[in-house]
Amino acid sequence: MKSIKIPSLESERLLLNKIEAQDHGNIYKGLSHPQVIKYYGVQYSSFEETTEQMNWYSNLEKSNSGMWWAIRLKDSGDFCGAIGINDYQKEHNKAELGFWLLPEFWGKGFINESANTIINYLFKKLKLHRLEAYVEVENENSSNALKKLGFDYEGRMVDCEVKDGRYISVDLFAKLNPEY
Repeated sequence: MKSIKIPSLESERLLLNKIEAQDHGNIYKGLSHPQVIKYYGVQYSSFEETTEQMNWYSNLEKSNSGMWWAIRLKDSGDFCGAIGINDYQKEHNKAELGFWLLPEFWGKGFINESANTIINYLFKKLKLHRLEAYVEVENENSSNALKKLGFDYEGRMVDCEVKDGRYISVDLFAKLNPEY
């Protein structure tokens, strides 16, 4: 991935654009919400801690190791969540896909719609070869979303991480660029 500005993208119902300072409140709302963080690797107990996440998004972009977009409703501009890639590995032409939504936007197809838009951009414009996604075994909603997006289940890493004082297992999903 060359050094590139995060482009604004759109789908039928959504705008996908760079996460900005005015999104701090919504980032905090999402990454402190018990339902959102249940299977997500990041959580915040204060608004101030959200700055860490905002700095992480910014540093990914500066280091060319990732890109994240705000997911917004096209008709109102309401913030729904975030989607993007991190752990971009230039030598292997691959990256890790991640996403989250505020609960009031669950079940509306927004992950599928936004992810298809992002994947199309990553595969066609940036020529990525492989996208990976790591999902806690109990997170059936994310696993199902990835399957709908055409990701293949590649295996399970048993007891590979510690979360809340216990070992958890993580499933690996991947999607290859059909042009390669």
